[in-house]
Amino acid sequence: MESSRTVDSGGGRRQATRQKLYEAAVTLIAEQGFSATTVDEIAERAGVAKGTVYYNFASKSVLFEELLRHGVGLLTASLREAVDKTDEEGGSRVDALDAMIRAGLVFIGRYPSFTQLYVAELWRTNRAWQSTLMVVRQEAVAVVEDVLRDGIANGELSDEIDTPLTAAALVGMVLVAALDWLAFQPQRSLDDVHAALSLLLQGRVGGERLGNSGRSGHSGHR
Repeated sequence: MESSRTVDSGGGRRQATRQKLYEAAVTLIAEQGFSATTVDEIAERAGVAKGTVYYNFASKSVLFEELLRHGVGLLTASLREAVDKTDEEGGSRVDALDAMIRAGLVFIGRYPSFTQLYVAELWRTNRAWQSTLMVVRQEAVAVVEDVLRDGIANGELSDEIDTPLTAAALVGMVLVAALDWLAFQPQRSLDDVHAALSLLLQGRVGGERLGNSGRSGHSGHR
């Protein structure tokens, strides 16, 4: 999983090592589960010494916790970038929501193993990193909440929308739909899947208000 940050040469080397460890950990844990995956296996898959793992992370649990932070951070950044680009183009709030759906699909298509792990961990309650997972999850959902609130404030969206629940539902819809797409409908293109979710967004979130306003200038990706 890549990082978009530019660092100095020393920091760059460490970041590159961490990237290798993230990639190795997410692949192995997706294949055989967290408990069955050992630090030795992670080091071997990453092509580094076992001591390098402990130099960067205090334990396997810490490595996985940081993996979750890193992955969800990349997802959150991609959602923000989608909103910013929509704003630069003068798009509506529904346009921004639609752009985030596409950004989410692109991210999941790029990192399917991470997404599978993330979704699985959301349902577990006995993990040491549960509180961290809840924090980073909320950071991603908050990006969607902000757009929904803006849409309600400017009259584009209905004020009857339950913002926290709707934001969580949209994020969940993209996660589950994308995993289903990759696992059971891989023949479908990203554009095809995005178009289907876009129609669902317009009907359920935009609703009648959006329809009466000519879809608020929404162009979509059809």
